Amino acid sequence: MEIKVVENSKTVESDILVVNLFEGEKTSSDLANEYAVEQDNFKGKFGETYLLPTYGKEPFRKVLVLGLGKKEEFCPNKMREAVAKAVKKAMQMEAKRVAFSFEGIDFDYSEQFTMGAFIADYRFDKYKSEKKDNKVVEVYVQASEEGVRKAEKIAAAMTFTRNLANEPAQFATPTELAYIAQDFGLDTKIYDKEECEKMGMGAFLAVGRGSAEEPKFIHMKYTCENPKKRIAIIGKGICFDSGGLDIKPASSMLTMKDDMSGAACVLGIMSIIKEFNPQVEVHGLIAACENMPGSKAYKPGDILTAKNGKTIEVDNTDAEGRLTLADALCYACELGVDEVIDIATLTGACMVALGSNAAGIMGNDEDFIKRLIDVGSRNGEKYWQLPLWDEYFESLKSEIADMKNTGSRWGGASAAGVFLQKFVKDVKWAHIDIAGTAFLEKPQKELIAGASGAGVRTLLNYIIEQG
Repeated sequence: MEIKVVENSKTVESDILVVNLFEGEKTSSDLANEYAVEQDNFKGKFGETYLLPTYGKEPFRKVLVLGLGKKEEFCPNKMREAVAKAVKKAMQMEAKRVAFSFEGIDFDYSEQFTMGAFIADYRFDKYKSEKKDNKVVEVYVQASEEGVRKAEKIAAAMTFTRNLANEPAQFATPTELAYIAQDFGLDTKIYDKEECEKMGMGAFLAVGRGSAEEPKFIHMKYTCENPKKRIAIIGKGICFDSGGLDIKPASSMLTMKDDMSGAACVLGIMSIIKEFNPQVEVHGLIAACENMPGSKAYKPGDILTAKNGKTIEVDNTDAEGRLTLADALCYACELGVDEVIDIATLTGACMVALGSNAAGIMGNDEDFIKRLIDVGSRNGEKYWQLPLWDEYFESLKSEIADMKNTGSRWGGASAAGVFLQKFVKDVKWAHIDIAGTAFLEKPQKELIAGASGAGVRTLLNYIIEQG
C-alpha cells in the first residue's frame, strides 16, 4: 500500500471516495447527504458504513460514508479504528485506489490515519498456496506529509514484528533471530552458549538445556553523538514454550510460537530505529532459547545461579520466561543505561486479570511508568499498572535458595514482577506483561486474529520522544 498526500481527495480518480459523517450532521458529499442521510436515514454511528455508486458522475466510482459517532467523543484512537474499518471494506470490494476526504475534525489525524490504513492492510499469508489479490494499492488523503511518513515507518516495524511472531517455531529459532538481528546495520553482538556460561547466565541457559536448538543472547546497539538518554529494551525470546518437564496441555501449547512476541517487538523496533535518528542510545536485548522437555532439560527442584549470583529454586519449569529475563536484566543493568524496559508474554495471571484489551505494567519509578502509560494511550495501546508490593515475595521464598521461580497462583503477575525486580540494580525499570495482548484469538478493533505487534507503537514512540 502507498499513501499519497494530496490537496483535494475529491478530485482524484479512485474506486472509492470515503467521506465522514458525525451523528446529527451532514457529510461533505451532496450525493451522500441526499441518499444516505435524507432518504435512508443513515445516522453515522461509530464504525457504521453506507455505500452508494456515483454512476460515472464523479472521478470516483463509489462513495463510502464512514460513521464517526458523536463529534465530542471522537479522538485520534477512534480515527485509527474507523480508517481500518473503511480500508477493510474497500478490500472486500477489491478496490485498488481509495481516497479519503475528512471534514470537521479538529486534530491532526495524520499518524493515526496512516496506522489504521496499514494495520487494516495486514495479513500473514506466507504459507498459503493461494493468496487473495484484494489489497488496496493506493490511498489518497489530505494530511501532514511528515505525520504520514513517520507513521509509515512505525507501521513497517509493527508489520515486521507481527510477521515474525506469526512464524512457526520451525522458522523462528534462536539462531534465526540472531541472523535477523545482524541485518539491521547496528553494532550487534551474538553470544553463544559458551560465552553465556562465562558471563554466569545460569538461569537463561538452564531453560534452553532441553532443546536441540542452541540458545543465543542477542545485543543490538543504536547510538549517536552525545545521546540525551540511554535506554535498554529487553524482549522475552522463548521461541517455543512446551512448558519443559512441567509440560503444558496440548491446547495451551498450540500458540506457544508466540512466546517470543517480546523479542519480535524489540527486533521490529531495532529494524527501523536508524531511520528516525533519535538522539538516544538504545540497546536491544534478547535471551533467545526454546523450553523443551529433552533429556538434558532442567528439572523441578534444580537450583540455578543467575548472573548476579542470586540462586533460584525451580518450582515449575513452565515459569521459564522470568528466568531468561533475570539474566537479561542483570546484563542490561551493567550497561550504564538510564532506563530498562522489558516486554514479555510472561504470565497467564495477567491475561486472566486484564484480558486481551490491556497489558500489565509495573516497575520501580512512578513517573517512568506513567510516561509509558501515556505514550501507549496516545498510540492505541492500553497499559494497566499492577502493584509490586513486598508481600508478593512471600510465596516465592525458598528454604534452600534465595527464591523460587513461582509461588502462589494468586497475584501471579505481580509475583512475577517482584521476582524480576530482584535482578534490577541502580536503574529505572519497567516491566510490561503482554501475555493477553500479543496474540489474539479473534479480531479486535482494527487488528485481525494472530500476532498483534504489541508494544511496538508504544516503545518506538517513547524512544522518539526522548530524543
